[in-house]
This record gives sequence, C-alpha cells and structure tokens, in this order.
Amino acid sequence: MPLFKRNPFGHYLFIKKWIIRFFGVISHSRYRKFNSLQIEGSKILRDLPDSGVLFISNHQTYFADVAAMFHVFNAALKGRDDSIKNIGYIWQPKLNFYFVAAGETMRAGLLPKIFAYAGSISIDRTWRSEGKDINRQVKNSDISNIGKAIDDGWVVTFPQGTTTPFKPIRRGTAHIIKTFKPIVVPIVIDGFRRSFDKKGLRIKRKNVLQSMVIKEPLDIDYENDDFADIITKIEYAIEQHPSFLKVLSVKELEELRNEEAELNELRKFWKS
Repeated sequence: MPLFKRNPFGHYLFIKKWIIRFFGVISHSRYRKFNSLQIEGSKILRDLPDSGVLFISNHQTYFADVAAMFHVFNAALKGRDDSIKNIGYIWQPKLNFYFVAAGETMRAGLLPKIFAYAGSISIDRTWRSEGKDINRQVKNSDISNIGKAIDDGWVVTFPQGTTTPFKPIRRGTAHIIKTFKPIVVPIVIDGFRRSFDKKGLRIKRKNVLQSMVIKEPLDIDYENDDFADIITKIEYAIEQHPSFLKVLSVKELEELRNEEAELNELRKFWKS
C-alpha cells in the first residue's frame, strides 16, 4: 500500500490503520476480559463482497457498538469463527469500513474527531440537534457520502438514529437502500447498554454478557419494494418491531427515563 494513499474522503490510510490498531488494542479487553462478547454469524461476513454492503443494527451506545463491530468484522475476515481471540487480526484491519454517525457528536471534542478519522460518515440529523427536536431538509451531500462509502466498502448504519430502543426506523435508510442497492446485512446487539455508559467509553458494569448476531442478508426487491416495505423488513430484522417489545419492569422504565435525560447532557460533556 503506498504510504500516502487516501480513501475517497481524503483520509490517509496509514493514519487510519494506526488509529484502528491503537484503539483496537485498548478496547479489546472490554469484550474479552471485563465483559464477554458472544458472537453468531461470523461466516456470513466472510461470504460478503469487499464492497457494496450496508449493515443495519439496533443501537445501544455511541461508540462501544461500532468498536465491537470493528473487532468482530476483522476477526472474522482473518478466519476466526464467532470469536475475537488473539488480537493479531487488528494488525492489518479492513480499511474500507465506515459507520454513519451524527455530525454534531463526531465534531464535539478531540476524541470523537479521532474516532471519526477511523471511518465515520458524519451526517446532520434532520430530526434532532443538540438535544432538541427539529425539522430540516436532508443534505444531498450526506446521502452522496453514504453512497460513496458503500461503493468503496462496508458501511454500518443505525436506522433508528438513536440509542433509545424501539424508536421508529428513519425513512432515510430505506431511501439509501433503494438508491444504492447494497447488500443489506442485519445485526442485532445486546448487553452494551448494561455494560457501558451512554457514550460507550466508560465501563459501568463488569461480567455482563454482550451479544452480537449477524444475520443473513435481507431479501429486498429494490425496484418494487416501497419505503414502507423496506422499513418493516428492517424493523423485524434488527428486532425493533413493536411485536418484540416486552413488558418492562418499573426499574427498567426508570433506567430508560434516566438514560433519555442524559442525552441532553452528552454534548455539553464533549464541548466542555
């Protein structure tokens, strides 16, 4: 690889590689020592093409979810079966790996900016900004950048656009799927909300069983499925359809209320 080769977004690949290596080594114990990560579906990853793939997942923390996917994806591509043992896989990571994130989150502080260099496609959310509900037009450049990343490699997106469970699927995800026609691979995660804080940086509880299930690609008729059809398929695939909603205990409801209140303080933390 030429020393100064860049990806389509102008990022130097050798810098991106060292960022992934550094933070990969630091974060590895979060899924192997303090807590354990149960993985299903690694083989599916090895059967995918090198580009043109969109992963859709439920969302539980800002950064721990994506960091775990970095580990799982690279371990699988190096031949690990449902395991991230032996961190040597991180030495030559997949560099055409991207994740969609809110621009205000990735710009708010030095650490998020470093994470952004590792593969963030930063977009301006149309429905929320700085803890307030808004209504603004989708930026065509955001859609274009996601398409550019899909053409170049693998992209992870969280179609609910929030870490709060059972929120509606954003229509923009269906638009991206119909426009760029990627292979769509669902992922279902659990346990991250219990083991990490909302940002996904601080371990708040140890000995939590985290899980990540990679499912077979969705069967999508890109020409004939309308947005509602695709949204419904996504809801079921990432297990966020209302039919999956269990009856929550009073304690669980209180925890969710507290987490929702914390959202309004998060960006104050990054900007301080």
